[in-house]
Amino acid sequence: MKAYVFPGQGSQFSGMGKDLYESNPTAKALFEKANDILGFRITDIMFSGTDEELKQTKVTQPAIFLHSVVLASTLENFHPDMVAGHSLGEFSALVANKTLSFEDALVLVSKRALAMQKACEQNPSTMAAVLNLDDKVVEAICADITAAGNVVVAANYNCPGQLVISGSLEGVNIACEKMKEAGAKRALILPVGGAFHSPLMEPARIELEAAINATQFNTPICPVYQNVTASAVTDPSEIKRNLILQLTAPVKWTQTVENMIGGGATTFTEVGPGKVLQGLVKKVNKDIEAVSA
Repeated sequence: MKAYVFPGQGSQFSGMGKDLYESNPTAKALFEKANDILGFRITDIMFSGTDEELKQTKVTQPAIFLHSVVLASTLENFHPDMVAGHSLGEFSALVANKTLSFEDALVLVSKRALAMQKACEQNPSTMAAVLNLDDKVVEAICADITAAGNVVVAANYNCPGQLVISGSLEGVNIACEKMKEAGAKRALILPVGGAFHSPLMEPARIELEAAINATQFNTPICPVYQNVTASAVTDPSEIKRNLILQLTAPVKWTQTVENMIGGGATTFTEVGPGKVLQGLVKKVNKDIEAVSA
């Protein structure tokens, strides 16, 4: 069975999607439609912007979504048996399995990016990658620090031996020291603008909830394995609920990949910029086939 997976924030690069725009009329039309919907020429930034311009959350999230969805639209024999996306990538996955229209999803992604940016400005916060430390140890350290008054939580279960934590600046800094003391190979602060997938994103979750609830969600053509539950979902109302919860809940990527393999996935195809997800898939199960679109 074919599984298609879609990347999240951090996979962007200058020049992304330019070849599709120039070589495929269908792709060009979608890119131009996105420019109209967003009210600015995101393609100019994608194709020739600086890394700094691409790092703006209001640009990054729509750009990665756009690249992923446009690329999927150009693939021959694109018939997914199951889909999943890492964080932002879940919106791309929901277009791929026809739960959301391209237009509605792009509007939601843009609103999500702006709401998250606002939440980041309200609460100075960050994230850090913790390598080679047992998940339960990471969770226990985070719980102790949060109980003492500095919010920090496990945010991204990326693959065995790689867990990203998220929280207040002080909470994450304290956690990094304690993780190293507990035997982590590394505890590295990430160059992100805020504490994604943590309680500090609650203002953004509230804002996005209204937009998601006002949007038409269709019955999908195949299951989406959602970040919040790591399990297959086909019910539109359940997909909505999980998508709302996603902003403040952890991304269970390791568990998602395991469950997709358990559900019959034999090939994982990453659709979008970069090759991060296929690397994570191989770390979850080195025997599974993982490729780029």
